[in-house]
Amino acid sequence: MKRILFGLLSTVLAITLLAGCGGQQSASKDGKVVIQVGYENNPGEPFDKGVNKWKELLEQKSNGTMTIETYPSSQLGSKNDLIDQMIAGQPVVTLADGAFYADRGVKDFGIVFGPFLFDNWDECWKLVKSQWYADKSKELEGKGLKLLGSNWVYGARHTLTTKPVNTVEDLKGLKIRVPNNGIQVKGFEVLGAVPTPMPLGDTYTALQQGTIDGVENPLPVLYNGKFQEVAKYLILDGHVKNFTTLVCGAQFFNSLTPEQQKLLVETCEEAGLYNNEQQAASEKEVLEKFRSEGVTIVEPSDTVLAGFRNASQKFYTLPDFGWSNGLYDTVKAAMK
Repeated sequence: MKRILFGLLSTVLAITLLAGCGGQQSASKDGKVVIQVGYENNPGEPFDKGVNKWKELLEQKSNGTMTIETYPSSQLGSKNDLIDQMIAGQPVVTLADGAFYADRGVKDFGIVFGPFLFDNWDECWKLVKSQWYADKSKELEGKGLKLLGSNWVYGARHTLTTKPVNTVEDLKGLKIRVPNNGIQVKGFEVLGAVPTPMPLGDTYTALQQGTIDGVENPLPVLYNGKFQEVAKYLILDGHVKNFTTLVCGAQFFNSLTPEQQKLLVETCEEAGLYNNEQQAASEKEVLEKFRSEGVTIVEPSDTVLAGFRNASQKFYTLPDFGWSNGLYDTVKAAMK
């Protein structure tokens, strides 16, 4: 009888543990909604300051009932790891872009990360406010991901290399670190480079060892990664005007009350405006720091940039992405 009772108790305990492992992690701690925001950026970067502003705003406007825990420098894992956690229902937020959403099933979203798509930032914001963007955001929710804010400037993306790059032809054969998504891989392929996906945290050593020849990112990210210590040539090609989004799991978002959802979205967008101010202020300062640390900076002429743009047009005719017919023209019209 003791053996039977012990066996029954063990079975019940095992079932309970398994149920707990498979379910959504509770976001509530001591009566508060606690949200973990993980990102690759280092402390002190404009984006990190923006996230901390979001934390301040959310805690203030929720009267302390909602809070954010920040995890910079990839402390919670890679972007893809975090997105997997969101889809599993975890109370996690990260920044991500159209290229990642394309890999998560909303293929048309990938075009926003295409090279030289936008002529200026105003076109970005017009697209974000368009019906096309609203439709794609809704489609993304069906894939388990909820956009909280799309008004965050991440920065124009430039290219830092160990060898001089003065024209698009100079990129030919260079191994350039890119994030691990198909859009950015193909975006550099059409420019003649050899895109090399890897986590940003591995990039410094790869540059130092000669495994790669360059890295692309906004200026504050490049500088705070200390990549200028091992790569001394910077071309201000601005190949992507990178607005970014803050995203969480739809399952987690739907577990919040309507009031909590409203607070989360509104404070995210308000913090985005603060982030954009920080980004603008930092770019000029960072350029001067690059110069003082011996980086050769190339500001390409209109003719040189036209060469980059012409090469990039092949990207929009590739069959690789499974985009809707006429997507390029649809998006161009939406941003006007």
